[in-house]
Amino acid sequence: MAQFERSARPNRERSDDDKGGSRRRPMFRRKVCRFCADKTLRIDYKDVRTITQFVTERGKMTPSRITGNCARHQRLLTTAVKRARSVALLPFTTANN
Repeated sequence: MAQFERSARPNRERSDDDKGGSRRRPMFRRKVCRFCADKTLRIDYKDVRTITQFVTERGKMTPSRITGNCARHQRLLTTAVKRARSVALLPFTTANN
């Protein structure tokens, strides 16, 4: 088997401004679950003011990676939103005509 003198990929010369391989993610502050931080806050489907903070204008539930809720409180919040929707305290969607 003969060796090729030219390789399939020629070596590129890297300039000083070319960052190669060592990319770091920007540092973000870890979000804290507000229900774990403040023990007096309760998740209740009748408390519409608290629940609407976790629902978008379109009626979608905001994910925990955005709100910072822990898994336990996100599950409780999901059931509270669903209960509030079924009792007509929260809308399922917005009315766009």
